[in-house]
Amino acid sequence: MLPLLQAVSDGEEHSLSEIRESLANEFNLTEEERAQLLSSGRQSIFTNRVSWAKVYLSQAGLLFSKRRGFFQISPTGMQVIQEQQQRIDIKFLERFPEFIEFRSTRRKSEETITQQPSHEDESQTPEETLESAYQSIRGGLGAELLTRIKEGSPQFFEKLVVELLLKMGYGGSRREAGEALGKSGDEGIDGIIREDRLGLEVVYLQAKKWEGTVGRPEIQKFVGALHGKRARKGVFLTTGTFSSEASAYVDYIDPKVILIDGRQLAELMIDYGVGVTTVTEYQIKRIDTDYFMEE
Repeated sequence: MLPLLQAVSDGEEHSLSEIRESLANEFNLTEEERAQLLSSGRQSIFTNRVSWAKVYLSQAGLLFSKRRGFFQISPTGMQVIQEQQQRIDIKFLERFPEFIEFRSTRRKSEETITQQPSHEDESQTPEETLESAYQSIRGGLGAELLTRIKEGSPQFFEKLVVELLLKMGYGGSRREAGEALGKSGDEGIDGIIREDRLGLEVVYLQAKKWEGTVGRPEIQKFVGALHGKRARKGVFLTTGTFSSEASAYVDYIDPKVILIDGRQLAELMIDYGVGVTTVTEYQIKRIDTDYFMEE
């Protein structure tokens, strides 16, 4: 991670492929070393490590992106360079609240693995170790998804929301859903989508590309618009987060309103295959005891 940060310390924008080539030359990697693949055979080890280094540095706030496909060092990153650190690792990045938030999870089963396994890690079964690694990869993918979404336009975000809702079984046809979203613009309503294919119930939507925290006032405006439509259900989606007051507010109101923040949005995209592709699959098998039963 330190060599990557140093490589962009000129303050200019860089692409990941450019930095990857620069680092490979700096490390004097041979063609054989550059081509060495992960066990899945789908990606080189070096490409994988550079990509993860970029994700970690970005989540710690040391890198940022103004446009899709390019990134540059942040003022915080420049401060780290000026400190002349000898190494940047996971422990070092934990000094930044943004990175702690990135690494934190809501369920104990999603605790990420560190570079040096603890005593507790050593007591895990192989299945538990695999699950921890899977959750770590999933967390990094979710963070990268959210970064890509924020780099896109509001129109792209609306299109993404349509695609996700269709994959989840809402909206009838793609044409109907596409026409519904982004057309209303009425009193805080961004769009309307069918809850089922027959259209027996509709769901009103608010889709906001948001960097910070959405507070209760914004949700109250949305709820007011729902009342004006005599609507019973609404979904408020954002790339940001919701304040605790906003989350508590929707628990005690009618109509029913579901809040989906950036993290939840990324998780749903992973679960329903929107904006992601499967690289490899692992099957866990066990003994078929019936097969070994002798009559």
